[in-house]
Amino acid sequence: MLDATPADRTPADPLTRVARLLTEALAPAVLAATLPFVIAVHAAPTVVEGLRWGLLASTFCALIPYGMILIAVWRGRLSDRHIGVREQRTKPLSLGLVSVLIGLLLLIVLGAPRELVALIVASFVGGVIATAVNHFWKLSVHASVASGSGVVLVLAFGPLLLASAVLVAAVGWSRVRLRDHTTWQVIAGTTIGAVIAGVVFGILR
Repeated sequence: MLDATPADRTPADPLTRVARLLTEALAPAVLAATLPFVIAVHAAPTVVEGLRWGLLASTFCALIPYGMILIAVWRGRLSDRHIGVREQRTKPLSLGLVSVLIGLLLLIVLGAPRELVALIVASFVGGVIATAVNHFWKLSVHASVASGSGVVLVLAFGPLLLASAVLVAAVGWSRVRLRDHTTWQVIAGTTIGAVIAGVVFGILR
């Protein structure tokens, strides 16, 4: 199936504006920057210590990778910050994985909380698989990160967080609505993200 049309070609009707808002508010970079703080504060002995661990993890798992993408967009090397052109995805995703791996090693060496390390391992494994698939097919990274984040929250905080499935579905809808992905690309991303988070985070935590 052909890759979907980029979002900027979609008419700006009310539903499309909602879809764009969801795509930005729940983008992979946003979730990757936020979730480490949530898990670190939950797992650390004190809030202050948790915030410190969360900052370290977020820096290498979100801020540095996303910063590299923004610089590449500014220099004209990437189409947009969501990397809508599949052929452009392999290099920035691979560089992002290097940053995540460095952050993971630092967390292990410095003795970060077990749950936080488990989260970053799951993020790294998910990133490796997403990068490999995106080399051939435009898997939805938005859907993958959203579903993985939802599973992590359920495992960490209990079944009440199953309500986050609504947001995962909203992210998937937004990607299809904006024609950035097909339904199958979203379903595949959602499935892969949830399975990886469930297995890797579930075992290591």
